[in-house]
Amino acid sequence: MKQKILVIDDEPSIRLLLENFLSEDYTIISRSNGIEALEWMERDIPDLIICDIQMPEMDGYGLLEKVRQRGYTKHTPVIMLSSHETSKERIKCYKLGAQDYLTKPFNPEELEEMIKKNLHPIHYALRW
Repeated sequence: MKQKILVIDDEPSIRLLLENFLSEDYTIISRSNGIEALEWMERDIPDLIICDIQMPEMDGYGLLEKVRQRGYTKHTPVIMLSSHETSKERIKCYKLGAQDYLTKPFNPEELEEMIKKNLHPIHYALRW
């Protein structure tokens, strides 16, 4: 059974890119904002979340806070995506509980390595 990745981004092109790039190895669930994502997580739990920061209705920071407050998603790995490359943004995400931070435009191969590292940290390290 494929692991589930929840992709949250208000840009349809980013969601489509990630679906096309990752769907061979993972089940991809896409939502356009934090509220839609939280509603989906009432019924299911992802193995990993990829989340944009700037979105309408609920931004990535708000979603990250809610994910960490819920018992059943408290330890779900989260990779944040942002068009801002500032240390301040990155630190804020880490303090809220994000595992990784990637700036747009991003290299899909780099994202794939981040996903592997977060889904299989021990096994990934054993390959070395």
